[in-house]
Amino acid sequence: MNDSFQFEAPASAEILIVEDEPKLADLLQKYLAAAGYSSHHVAHGDEAVPAVRARRPDLVLLDIMLPGRNGWEICNELRSFTDVPVLMLTARVEEEDRLRGLELGADDYICKTPFSPREIVARVKSMLRRNGRRLRVASDMPAAAASPLAIDEARHQASIRGEVLNLTPLEFRLLKTFAGAPGQVFSREQLLNHLHDEYRSVTDRAIDTHIKNLRRKLEPFFPGHNAIQAVYGVGYSFGLPE
Repeated sequence: MNDSFQFEAPASAEILIVEDEPKLADLLQKYLAAAGYSSHHVAHGDEAVPAVRARRPDLVLLDIMLPGRNGWEICNELRSFTDVPVLMLTARVEEEDRLRGLELGADDYICKTPFSPREIVARVKSMLRRNGRRLRVASDMPAAAASPLAIDEARHQASIRGEVLNLTPLEFRLLKTFAGAPGQVFSREQLLNHLHDEYRSVTDRAIDTHIKNLRRKLEPFFPGHNAIQAVYGVGYSFGLPE
């Protein structure tokens, strides 16, 4: 994929803030600096994607309601070329709005009302820590004989027959969980525990959204085969055709 790049755990992470409220953005930058992170701020939606391409940030704090392009459009384009973690900032509290962000590839979301910069920094730390841990720990997945699926945890990549899948960090973690135990039935709660650490409150519907996105990305490689099966009243299981 052209212009693709993978997340790497930096010594000092840089956060891109896409937010049109100057006072709020300034406050976030101060709190992030106090936590040891550098940051860059853009206030217009049209500036977001060019800033990601130019600066290669380690995480994006993305507001939804922006002048120019909105956060949903931006997130959708980001997922066409990068798996950089995206934390969406939203004043919308409706579940449908939050799920829409997840469907487009956002990794997390937080409501701005009431606004808590300390909670946002805590979420940032948690997301960067999860990604860094995946890079530091060697993969302990059992090797499957002649399996078309390969998991490269050091690079945070999954590939099928040598072709790299364009997965978000959450989709990668979900696929890794499934691939580590093919045929096992996971409840939604078990899967959520694999996807999220502390500072996170989600509904069962969120896992269904991630499953739908992952199925869509696997389907072209296995036409007519549903790799992720729903087990009525229990959860999901995973298996690839032999």
